[in-house]
Amino acid sequence: MKPLYQCNLSRLIKAQKHLRQNLLLSLGLILGLGLFACSSSAADKASNNSSDIERGAYLMKIGDCVACHTAVGGRELTGGLPFETPFGAVFSTNITSDKDTGIGKYSYDEFFDAMHHGVGINGNLYPAMPYTSYSLLTDEDTKAIYAYLMSTKPIKQANLDNDVSFPFNVRFGLKAWNLIAHDAEKFAPKKDKSEPWNRGNYLVNALGHCGECHTPRDSLFAMEQDKHFQGAVIEGLEASDITPAELNRQNWTHDDLKSLFTEGYSRKGTVFGGMYPVVYHSFSHLTDADMHAVSSYLLDTDETVEAKPLTFNGHQRELPGYNLYMGYCAGCHGQNGEGRPNVAPAMAGNATLDKASPHNIVAVMLKGIKSQHYNTTTSFYAMPGYADELSDEQLKDLSNYLRVTWSNQPGDVDLNTINDLKEVIFERD
Repeated sequence: MKPLYQCNLSRLIKAQKHLRQNLLLSLGLILGLGLFACSSSAADKASNNSSDIERGAYLMKIGDCVACHTAVGGRELTGGLPFETPFGAVFSTNITSDKDTGIGKYSYDEFFDAMHHGVGINGNLYPAMPYTSYSLLTDEDTKAIYAYLMSTKPIKQANLDNDVSFPFNVRFGLKAWNLIAHDAEKFAPKKDKSEPWNRGNYLVNALGHCGECHTPRDSLFAMEQDKHFQGAVIEGLEASDITPAELNRQNWTHDDLKSLFTEGYSRKGTVFGGMYPVVYHSFSHLTDADMHAVSSYLLDTDETVEAKPLTFNGHQRELPGYNLYMGYCAGCHGQNGEGRPNVAPAMAGNATLDKASPHNIVAVMLKGIKSQHYNTTTSFYAMPGYADELSDEQLKDLSNYLRVTWSNQPGDVDLNTINDLKEVIFERD
């Protein structure tokens, strides 16, 4: 498989721009959040069983509802978080039990239809509400999530109007999209796999809906299932290839994944971008058994994976990127790339550097990373962006230096690659 950055990014950029102008004008399709709008229909009583509610609270955390349905500085689950799309802004909605502005009037059957079929009380939901993954949820788990949401404190907060241009604000076309692109199949364990592997499969693909970001999309914006987990560009960053082949090539272990999902940091680096709220709100709450199930599925093995020494090929002072690293990076990441606890991750063995594509290396150098806080003992400083300081030539030199020094990737990033990547990274700014 060719590295992603060698696949003619300029053609991809032109195709994306053409797609914006022509994609599904007749269907009115848009990537946005599905809206759980209120209605006047009578609600079924939610289960009052405390164990159902408690289990539903856990499942909802793993389903990552809080991250999308809570605005920055807003009250939990009341919506208002904006999502910028090529067709306009879409806002997440209130999913508390409030009957006027939330989902308090949803019956269970109506909730099931929204979660599994993308059909809400007021019509079809936009497919970035990941019903294409939630359709795999068991009826039992869907009922538990419903029971929990109906037990939440009702918070009256009106939903914001989307700012979406015509014809993408017409939802009727989504019925056709569902016929073409959505198969509401039930989750089926694989008989030749272990119980932890199957549990991990369910957690990752149904509740965690990881494929929604880590799987490329076709011209209809449906997930390309034949490229499951092979990575995709989301808001200027590359959601990594998380196939077992790639994770094992990079020598991820069960302990590495547990550390990453618990604290946002492992010997293979940190999470950043859209993965930070996923870890903070969702995967950090996995039980030990479920955490092992997730790593068993992602690594495709229940067995212990031996941790190999982290890659550090030694400094090559004659390379132009050496002085750039020492001047811009070593103060936080260490003279030899060893990192600093609660400040910056190590460069040695860093998975971002060892990817086939330098996309995220360049994106991080240009845009930086926001500060991250996980608990009283684990936080990371913000990394500044250097878009106004580093020239394209310097970006090239530093990218190559990082790769040849702390990964097994070649130092073959050229100026054309830098220019193409910048166009993708800053596309929506």
